[in-house]
Amino acid sequence: MTTDILAATLSVDDLTLADAGREATRLRAEIQRHRTLYYAKDAPEISDAEYDGLERRLVAIETRFPELLTEDSPTQTVGAAAEAGFRKIRHSRPMLSLGNAFSEEDARDFEQRVLAGLGLEGHQVKFVAEPKIDGLSLSIRYEFGRLVHAATRGDGTAGEDVTANVRTIREIPSVLRGDPPDVLEVRGEVYMNKVDFLALNGQQAAAGEKTFANPRNAAAGSLRQLNPAVTATRPLRFFAYALGDTSEPIADSHWGVRQKLASYGFVVAHPACLTDSVEGLLSHQKEIGERRSELPFDIDGVVYKVDSLRFQEELGFISKAPRWAIAHKFPAEQVRTRLREIRIQVGRTGVLTPVGEVEPVGVGGVIVSRATLHNADYIAAKDIRVGDTVILQRAGDVVPQILGVVADARPDGTTPFTYPDACPVCGSPAERVPGVAFTRCTGGAICAAQAVEHMKQFVRRDYVDIDGIGAESVEELHTAGLLRSVADIYRLHRHADRLKAMPGWGEKSVRQLLEGIEKRREIPLERLIAALGIREVGRSSGAVLAAEYTTFGDFLAQGTLAAAGDAAARERLMGVEGIGEKTAAYIAAFFADARNIDLIQDLLSEVTILDHQRAAIAVDSPVLGKTVVFTGSFTAMTRNQAEAQAKSLGAKVSGSVSRKTDYVVVGADAGSNATKARELGVTMLDEAGWLALVGTGG
Repeated sequence: MTTDILAATLSVDDLTLADAGREATRLRAEIQRHRTLYYAKDAPEISDAEYDGLERRLVAIETRFPELLTEDSPTQTVGAAAEAGFRKIRHSRPMLSLGNAFSEEDARDFEQRVLAGLGLEGHQVKFVAEPKIDGLSLSIRYEFGRLVHAATRGDGTAGEDVTANVRTIREIPSVLRGDPPDVLEVRGEVYMNKVDFLALNGQQAAAGEKTFANPRNAAAGSLRQLNPAVTATRPLRFFAYALGDTSEPIADSHWGVRQKLASYGFVVAHPACLTDSVEGLLSHQKEIGERRSELPFDIDGVVYKVDSLRFQEELGFISKAPRWAIAHKFPAEQVRTRLREIRIQVGRTGVLTPVGEVEPVGVGGVIVSRATLHNADYIAAKDIRVGDTVILQRAGDVVPQILGVVADARPDGTTPFTYPDACPVCGSPAERVPGVAFTRCTGGAICAAQAVEHMKQFVRRDYVDIDGIGAESVEELHTAGLLRSVADIYRLHRHADRLKAMPGWGEKSVRQLLEGIEKRREIPLERLIAALGIREVGRSSGAVLAAEYTTFGDFLAQGTLAAAGDAAARERLMGVEGIGEKTAAYIAAFFADARNIDLIQDLLSEVTILDHQRAAIAVDSPVLGKTVVFTGSFTAMTRNQAEAQAKSLGAKVSGSVSRKTDYVVVGADAGSNATKARELGVTMLDEAGWLALVGTGG
């Protein structure tokens, strides 16, 4: 099992600092990817519950290992950056997210934190409970009673200017009633009710247009149209729930703010309640949960807020969320339906995922016909069979999951499901990864299901770095039949006329694309090795392999020998720093497949691979051959720059301290490496000491 896979399977309590660092890095990247899909693309891939699980695991890691907390961690930020195509508007006050409660105990803990924060233990404060609408957050600014501009949440600091679109929504007044303050920023949720959503999807289907997965996606996609005329045709609604910037107070309580907003012409969410105890909050949450299916709009919980605005100000904020509010999430909805078929899908990393095709059933306003079955072990443990009546749970707004079967309803003649041992797309062997529950296609880049992802990686800035083509372009050109492998990228000039005729391209973009490709017909060896798509071989592994083999010819020859079982070639691979037995086996397996060799030869017919150039290292380098560990943050350089400098001077850089470590360079907020260095008596340097040692100090 690879180190990263192992870290992902361990509980947080069992993680070492090194494992935790790798797992935190993985989680941050995954969470940010899902945020972009949800907030910016309106195309979520996982359920709310699964996303919440990722965030909870990252919070747990950062709590146990505070030295791993970074300013740009998703636990410290909200939303996603605004998309191109909209002007950005900076929020006068950040639009923050909410912390989550998943149980009654969590809600009671929230009340105790509020009372402790106010110094009112043993007393009572008033709270407001409001339904948590499942829509798109919006901030609307009014000056002298007239709508000036409106913006989405974006990344919490700046959002997209959707003013023209918002003016088409009937429930958002252009001119306020009554006597509002000179400046009033109203925040709330744009949403679509269930009846309107189903009608819109029916219209879309009848017109041969894209249908939406759920009301939230429909609302977000409708509001974020570049053409306001399209938004005007969509049945969008708005609930006001909070204030941003105001020139003067309009009330001294949240309940009073709700009443004032209603008097100005806004709709506020109901059912809501004002209570002076957590028991009142929990009772209201239970009541709304029981009535959830009857509500005309989708909700995924109830928001609890301290009523007093003075108390809210006193409690303040922590990280990305207020201390005075929390969202109490509902458990997922469950229904019964019949399992028609089990299909195996091949994902972007080659993982074979079983998906159940079920008789369509309505869950929370969404008609569901497919549900995840997780993996082979899950199907076997629950003995899920085609023809069974299954319990289906909608744990969010994407593909639901099958929880189990109704045993009494099983028809005669069903048989246990047999998991495939070959990829259903390319026919390559399907390998069960030791120690974990998933099976993976071994075809790599030769598998059509994985080829697109390989090409996306190949063109990325940190791999081959081809300007003018990104992930969406790769998918589009693959769908158009112009890309089947990375070598086809270098043959796109043959299709210039067809490219220019494709929607969204044109003369300029095609010229930029082809110029970007021509600039990368010479590829540095380390980038090419990293971009081949070999399991567990990325940029860092590509660099050390390039330094070892110097030429692609040598790497190809040694990899082929290792694939044939040559012991010396295998030993050489495993001797490369950071490679090890597992990665060496992946490299050998890659070269053992004749289809990968064909892919390489096809690519070599289009590009030139530049030999690795060893950096000259002065023989009098003070750290030549020394092992150095950097810990903490630095002011004159980043950690990556410091490590690169050390390597250029002939030092070996390690991520952990041992008795073989020569120097530990300690920056601000240093973690356990500094503690271990003191325990072992390893020489410790501050940033100035390191710069003086290597001759670059001031």
